[in-house]
Amino acid sequence: MAKIFNVNGACNPDRYFIVDLEGRIKEIKGMIDAGEYFVINRARQYGKTTLLRALARYLKDDYQVISLDFQNIESGEYVNGSTFVHALAREIHKRIRRMTDIPEKVEEEIASLAEHTDRCVRMAEIFACFSEWCEQSDKPVILMIDEVDTAANNQVFIDFLAQLRAAYLDRDEVPAFCSVILAGVYDVRNIKRKIRLDENHLENSPWNVAADFDVEMSFSKEDIAGMLRQYEEEYHTGMDIDRIAELIYDYTSGYPYLVSRICKFIDERITGTMEFPDRTNAWTEKGCLAAVKILLEENNSLFDSMISKLNQFPELKSVICRQLFQGKPVAYAADDSAVRNAKMFGFVKTAEGVVQIANRIFETRLYNYFLTLPEAQNSALYQCASLDKNHFIQDGRLNVERILERFVEHFNDIYGDQAQRFYEEDGRRYFLLYLRPIINGVDY
Repeated sequence: MAKIFNVNGACNPDRYFIVDLEGRIKEIKGMIDAGEYFVINRARQYGKTTLLRALARYLKDDYQVISLDFQNIESGEYVNGSTFVHALAREIHKRIRRMTDIPEKVEEEIASLAEHTDRCVRMAEIFACFSEWCEQSDKPVILMIDEVDTAANNQVFIDFLAQLRAAYLDRDEVPAFCSVILAGVYDVRNIKRKIRLDENHLENSPWNVAADFDVEMSFSKEDIAGMLRQYEEEYHTGMDIDRIAELIYDYTSGYPYLVSRICKFIDERITGTMEFPDRTNAWTEKGCLAAVKILLEENNSLFDSMISKLNQFPELKSVICRQLFQGKPVAYAADDSAVRNAKMFGFVKTAEGVVQIANRIFETRLYNYFLTLPEAQNSALYQCASLDKNHFIQDGRLNVERILERFVEHFNDIYGDQAQRFYEEDGRRYFLLYLRPIINGVDY
């Protein structure tokens, strides 16, 4: 079966064109060899699951890897510690029953915890089983948990993290996992728990033992070029690999999902059209730009999540608005929760201490979102531009000078009595609002 570009779920190198992850995996293995516990905290669809699965395959000769996905544990199973332990044991047993090197007594104990759901158990029982497992195993044991976000709002999960922390701190005395890796969008190191109920002001993180995870997971131009070479070896399109890789990177800044989405559109949606009848025509700058246009106009789970987060966190929406429309540098402050969330969700990146929108795709999509809100479209300036739009095309070209002249006229008529601060903070937004119906050529 021919390989394709994948944008849904983990990528298997036997079925999909993927970026070479070996360098990243070796870097992570160095952290594991050092016995570190850490969190792979990245935005949605950033390749976390693909990386974890590739890492598990890479480590299997040297380590015994327990790889779990907390999406498989239902919300009702966090109701108390006993139901959570049964569910956790069930998920572990599903993995280890196919493995041949699990200590027999340990497998029996895990199976018993998974099957006897009518018995009330404590978190300590499964941790005692973990300790016994780590002591008897011929290889060091690693615990990997993907999609920890699904559990982050539950006290039972916080108690589980606290037990992991306690086991890590006591590992010189009692056998424990040699390394624990958690993966998700939210950084669980920021989860707080009360030390004692009668001291509300005292809080600490149950995961403050986690090491920093600084492995770069976005794709470089070289990464993208390497993936395109795999494609070229199979289809021989004659594309300029370095140029196409550079163009894709310029629009995506290496965001994995966006990279794969553009490639998938070129391969499956652009190729075979009237304008791009074959792969040779499609894998060009023009074909790449056509794929970017499709991406910007579609609804997908990543964009839906982005808009959902903006509506869920008003302070995040304010940060993005300020970044897009005021044109002033926003300094990164680790203590600013709104900026920190914007970075955690992948909306922004930092460069030399300044916050920037993460990539051109996000920037354009966010502009489109804010400029098509009902309050924007109903504004007097937007209506003026909609009426004027046919006056700015001369000999098939856009007369930018005339646009600027008319914008100033309309702006002064409508907002001329506003204070100077209004001009400074809202000028860019109103110009873009005026420009939108003109360059689109149609009303929205």
